[in-house]
Amino acid sequence: MRQLLALSFLLLLPAAHAAEYGNYDPQRILTERDSPTGKKHGLDGTYLDTMIADLARHAANYPPRFDTPQDKARAIRDVRALSGMLDIAIDGPTPNPELLSRAGQVNSIGYNLDISGSAEKTNTIFQRLLTASPGHARGNYLYGTFLAGAGQPKQALPYLEKALGAGVVDAGYALGMTWLTMGDKTKALEYLEAYRKQAPGSANIDKLIDAVRNGKVEAGKGTD
Repeated sequence: MRQLLALSFLLLLPAAHAAEYGNYDPQRILTERDSPTGKKHGLDGTYLDTMIADLARHAANYPPRFDTPQDKARAIRDVRALSGMLDIAIDGPTPNPELLSRAGQVNSIGYNLDISGSAEKTNTIFQRLLTASPGHARGNYLYGTFLAGAGQPKQALPYLEKALGAGVVDAGYALGMTWLTMGDKTKALEYLEAYRKQAPGSANIDKLIDAVRNGKVEAGKGTD
């Protein structure tokens, strides 16, 4: 099923290679400032989000897309570093939901990069986030797309539906592709066509819909 999702996703991508993955220093995320009570430690959220966005451009879906093996190796190094830092940041009884969301996303990217243990960590983190904040729109979307890509499409559906209901437009595309992996072309087209109306500038969505209609993208039954 992972290969099928990859094929479907690639229909939306231009033929060119991915842009170069950037050079980052994960240690820059750690901040320190003076306060009346001593040193205060924190995280640079802007730099963290810049790194996550670049990683997602290359490895939010499977297979990851990098220009060179060196880029991929650097991304794997960065994901491991970020995962470890975020483990510390969310270690507590009431961690910040936005940090949990980012930690879940980093580890889901790690799963697409075949980093051992990433799937288990992703599940644990998103379950923790959505137990505390069931309506977290991006958390539901990210967890739903992770489950769909991990071969659990039925489990993905309620999270993606909740995200779509909360206004995450891309959840409509994810629902379409998830229904396709489950062998329901009618439901897939329903969501993909609705997505096209909400995101008319999306690259190659017309090509994808035509391919599904004409049987050029076939999906077998998903297993859970």
